Amino acid sequence: MKRKLFLLNIVLLLCTQLSIAQQSAGPDLQQQLELLVKEHKSRIGVAINAGDEVVRLHNEHHYPMQSVFKFPLALAILKKVDEGALSLEQKIHISRSELHRNTWSPMREEHPKGNLDLSVAELLRYSVSMSDNNACDILFRVAGGPASVNQYIHSIGIQEIQIAATEHEMHQSWPVQYTNWCTPAAMNEMLTGFQEGKYLSASGTAFLLKLMTASSNSDKRIKGLLPPSATVAHKTGSSGTNKSGLTAATNDAGIISLPDGRRIFITVFVSDAMESYDANEAIIARIAKAAFDHYSGNK
Repeated sequence: MKRKLFLLNIVLLLCTQLSIAQQSAGPDLQQQLELLVKEHKSRIGVAINAGDEVVRLHNEHHYPMQSVFKFPLALAILKKVDEGALSLEQKIHISRSELHRNTWSPMREEHPKGNLDLSVAELLRYSVSMSDNNACDILFRVAGGPASVNQYIHSIGIQEIQIAATEHEMHQSWPVQYTNWCTPAAMNEMLTGFQEGKYLSASGTAFLLKLMTASSNSDKRIKGLLPPSATVAHKTGSSGTNKSGLTAATNDAGIISLPDGRRIFITVFVSDAMESYDANEAIIARIAKAAFDHYSGNK
């Protein structure tokens, strides 16, 4: 009897210690994300990949990408470079009529008269690093249009995505932006395959990574709460806000490099939000910080 009681006490002690350990570790990343987005007035989709661990949240929805689609567009252009159909130095003529007004375009501000020639590399820099909408649409022209880019992305195995309209077309009608959609998991799959060199040559991969790391777009999303030493290669996307106060898309998708060389692939799509622009950016930053802390051991 004494031996049985002794063994029972040992089991109870071990169970108690395990319970305490689990409590001190806090909720897992999936639970943290669910708690973070619970009160936010929007539809939020998240995909996180790190090593063999995969975290998904509300992945089933088709989220409007907005300018995040400039990343797959760049993949399609650089694939043509790898195949010899284009070169980074090749000049593309830009007419004045292609420099649309009332759209984000640092390129237009620097070259307001148009009728000039810029290299493919320069157009990619404007489109990816500066999210220039006019440069984006000129690259769509070079690529053969959205349907051609869409076909290429499907050919590399990414299925849960649709690229159907240019930036200019999205600006003509609010609903059009929803025709350019993607699931968070599909975007993460694309980011992972890109980083692993599955789609482009080593030089093409390095070139696009450099453009994404040099992004001058919002630092308040994935990068917002990360330490300054963290390296992030990413592409943001943003819609306007309609008369009802609804913001269709506040997005960020990218690759966080940890100090030990590991990488976190993360996509956060905040769709149909009835929150402020700052609040939408802040929720992305908090999600990225939770992932960074989880995988770097800062729990």
